[in-house]
Amino acid sequence: MGFLEKLGFKKQERLDEGLEKSRDGILGKLTKAIAGKDKVDDEVLDELEEVLIRSDVGVPTTLKIIRQIEERVARDKYIGSSDLQRILREEIITLLKQNDTDKPADFDAPLPNKPHVVLIVGVNGVGKTTTIGKLAYMHKLAGKSVILGAADTFRAAAVQQLTIWSERAGVPIVQQGQNADPAAVAYDTVQAALKRGADIALIDTAGRLHNKTALMDELSKIKRVMNKVVEGAPHEVILVLDASTGQNAMQQAKAFTQAVDITGLALTKLDGTAKGGIAIGISSELDVPVKYIGVGEKMEDLQLFDRVGFVEALFKG
Repeated sequence: MGFLEKLGFKKQERLDEGLEKSRDGILGKLTKAIAGKDKVDDEVLDELEEVLIRSDVGVPTTLKIIRQIEERVARDKYIGSSDLQRILREEIITLLKQNDTDKPADFDAPLPNKPHVVLIVGVNGVGKTTTIGKLAYMHKLAGKSVILGAADTFRAAAVQQLTIWSERAGVPIVQQGQNADPAAVAYDTVQAALKRGADIALIDTAGRLHNKTALMDELSKIKRVMNKVVEGAPHEVILVLDASTGQNAMQQAKAFTQAVDITGLALTKLDGTAKGGIAIGISSELDVPVKYIGVGEKMEDLQLFDRVGFVEALFKG
């Protein structure tokens, strides 16, 4: 039993609720596509292809799934439409598994470094600051010491918002206000984490992507100065994406992965959209694991991504 369950939080139940719109969309379309069919033939596969694409799984990943199902139909000779949902689940889990280097763990799992330095990137408006605040809260709730760094210094609101979240989560923050050198803030944050013996440092960065060269230069500088304090820092670079934007999130992810070495994704606002299929497409197409998902507004509604739990929630019922 994970620590959330020990505290009375029902992780899978919240996940089921958070994916309700996506589940209704995909299952509703799938049920309509195979209604009255007694076997999986070309017509059913064409309908399934359309369902997956319309659910924001994306064309490349959809074609990959369809090819796998075609191979299974040819191998097993006969597969009824009643088997299609089970096979679809299995193929999606396999796709996600290919990009899942670490098994899902609770927030109370040991971190590989101390301090474990995490850089958070993403464009403005995707829920980046909220995600950092929730991450801080969840790690603290799990018994870890956390420190935040407000290195998004181009907007005064960004520093203010992160300060508010640090107060909500009850964790310290390092900030130097608007127009400060982001690298200097990052340096001071890692140094403070080291001196205080913090378990994890979460560092916000500017939400800009209009100039990828400038973004790369800035993040490279931040990495260099942090590495001077803690060798190997940052240990993770998490890209935050708004799942409700569907294929726009995919385009953002592609642009960021071209500019930055992304190690994981955080998908926000899954509870407010029917586009949950984007998690499958992004993970498969970019070969980057989804690490966190947001399934509600509560502090504990940020979850570590569990591919099996996600697919079960997506196809429940």
